[in-house]
Amino acid sequence: MKTILQIGERAITCEEIIPLLASYQLIPRLLFELIIDNAIYQWEKNLTLPKIYTQEEIKKAHQEFYQKNQISEDKELIVWLERNYLTPEQLYDIIIRDLKIEEFKQATWGNKVESYFLQRKSQFDKVIYSLIQTQEIAAQELYFRIKEGEAEFSEIARKYSQNSQAQNGGLIGPIELVNCHPTIAKMLSISQPGQIFPPARIGEWLVIVRLEKFIPAQLDNFMRQRLIGELFAAWLQDEFNRLNIKSDKSIDLLMANG
Repeated sequence: MKTILQIGERAITCEEIIPLLASYQLIPRLLFELIIDNAIYQWEKNLTLPKIYTQEEIKKAHQEFYQKNQISEDKELIVWLERNYLTPEQLYDIIIRDLKIEEFKQATWGNKVESYFLQRKSQFDKVIYSLIQTQEIAAQELYFRIKEGEAEFSEIARKYSQNSQAQNGGLIGPIELVNCHPTIAKMLSISQPGQIFPPARIGEWLVIVRLEKFIPAQLDNFMRQRLIGELFAAWLQDEFNRLNIKSDKSIDLLMANG
């Protein structure tokens, strides 16, 4: 049996690779990549004209790849290639593949982003709010002191709040509503800026919340790319799940087409 990899004193043969990948739970990752390759292969077959990337596109893709992998000079690139058992030619193929994946994602889900955004918009809305978190039974009194203007919210927060934002006057955000505690998110979603809520119990804590600013989500370029990424990831997981319930011939087909 031919040795294809030497790790210290251990010689790994070709026959050992698949069992090793399985034992380290790396088979799913391999299948995900094969699914992507197969999808790109099928997509490219249906193109009227083959996609040809400009030198500017390739240069930009290289720069993004280097930044992602924290490569800033040729010496670091050589080390990275050696550690990943890759040649410069293989690296070029990887970068072109990344370009194709982005093109495939845009072509497949680009026209679905607007409707998907409208379905999810409320989850992406952001808020800035102030919070006092305390176990004090006098929380109601603190609430009335703020509401009646006897003390500033930030002053009470610094003195009585028992969370990490206390020294910041209780100010939190901007943060997406979906990432807030459900009880707090519910209060903030129905409030107006400046509105303060009476103490509410969350577990062992009493919280006093005031909405400072509501920031509606916008379908900008960053959000568009995020949503396309979500749609792509959901599709990929679905393809993987369907592959798992089929016969082993599905994997053979993927490898052949990929």
